[in-house]
Amino acid sequence: MLDVGSHMWSMRRSKANFFRIMNVLGGLIAVGKWFDQICNWKNSITTVLIHILFIILVLYPELILPTIFLYLFLIGVWYYRWRARHPPHMDIRLSHADSAHPDELDEEFDTFPTSRPSDIVRMRYDRLRSIAGRIQTVVGDLATQGERLQSLLSWRDPRATALFVIFCLVAAIVLYVTPFQVVALLAGFYILRHPRFRHKLPSVPLNFFRRLPARTDSML
Repeated sequence: MLDVGSHMWSMRRSKANFFRIMNVLGGLIAVGKWFDQICNWKNSITTVLIHILFIILVLYPELILPTIFLYLFLIGVWYYRWRARHPPHMDIRLSHADSAHPDELDEEFDTFPTSRPSDIVRMRYDRLRSIAGRIQTVVGDLATQGERLQSLLSWRDPRATALFVIFCLVAAIVLYVTPFQVVALLAGFYILRHPRFRHKLPSVPLNFFRRLPARTDSML
């Protein structure tokens, strides 16, 4: 009964879904921040322990999956103390019903087609256009990154594609003659290197990727 009209546009429901997504991605964001602290040696003891764990997992790869599942088991046991003790109920804070503007609620319960005056519809349309413009910008940025990936092998920029093809050939030869464990250790130590050996400027691969062509120059 409460899901009637849930497929219709609602500013309140859109805000609630956005914060739900951010809550889901919060764990990944926290892991990314923690890994950044490890790479920047914010806590030297933790970083050294991560180095030791990394070496063990590279030398004994059969321990990777057991370590992952053991870690998930420990997380589940840790969160057992905060388990839900009551059945789920309607949460007005989760639904943003406590902070919704009266106009947003009026828009949510409006009929389809609308039965509101033209000036109110125009105001809501302009508000929706501003939101759609932000989404359009994000989608355009994602498309740009995808086109840059495609341009690596499309020869749109002959020099960039030639450099990438030569790099792939050299990497294939090096990976063929070098044991995988050695490559993994070198790559891991390079990523976890001390900030003293880092530069504040963007890395060479990132700078190279940002200079790749995209179709934004061909759009009106």
